[in-house]
Amino acid sequence: MDLDFTGKRVLVVGGSSGIGNGIAHGFRERGAKVAVWGTRPHGDYKAEDGSDLEGLTFQQVDASDNDAVAGAPSPFDGLDVLVLAQGTVLYRKGEFEMEGFRKVVSVNLDSLMACSMRFFEDLKASAGSIITISSTAAFHATRGNPAYTASKAGAVALTRTLAQSWARDGVRVNGVAPGLVDTKLTKVTTENPERLAGALRGIPMGRLGLPVDMAGPVMFLASPLAAYVTGQTLIVDGGLSL
Repeated sequence: MDLDFTGKRVLVVGGSSGIGNGIAHGFRERGAKVAVWGTRPHGDYKAEDGSDLEGLTFQQVDASDNDAVAGAPSPFDGLDVLVLAQGTVLYRKGEFEMEGFRKVVSVNLDSLMACSMRFFEDLKASAGSIITISSTAAFHATRGNPAYTASKAGAVALTRTLAQSWARDGVRVNGVAPGLVDTKLTKVTTENPERLAGALRGIPMGRLGLPVDMAGPVMFLASPLAAYVTGQTLIVDGGLSL
């Protein structure tokens, strides 16, 4: 059974590239009207960076800016699904500096709450759902990335708490925790043959995840098939966390 989202209104924050872009096109291919938010101007998004904006409504909104989120126009006359796929990471010990730590947490955690609050009334009116994109890093330590790990763990906890808070309002809140996915953010691993080989040895399925691999689980959680599921974060990692 394929999923049908014909006529549904979907916003993917962070949907201009990477995992979010794969999710956005998954919904679009199944009939949804899909808008994406990205932090940079439309022309800055290139195919070589994993970006395809064809068929998507694009809005430039910095999700880590609370005022920008609050003031952003609604892409549709309501909303059925909100996917929170925004995320960032700093390497070379950048997250051990407080400026870097705060920047990563602001994008990966604070903005999830801001966007959820921004569209809560729309989702309440449609009995819609929110899907957060965290990471398997939420469940283990990641050397060199304290802000990334802490913020992704926070995203899992926020998903549970909002689900409990908003269940009586008809809004379901769930999450997906990807493992190692081939995107611009993971090039520090994927473009280093030695590191890539080591990573692949740890994945039972023997390959990296792709953005499209995340789309199916997200659409399941947004669909009537998951009507009695809320507060859960589904690990999608090819067995990496086993």
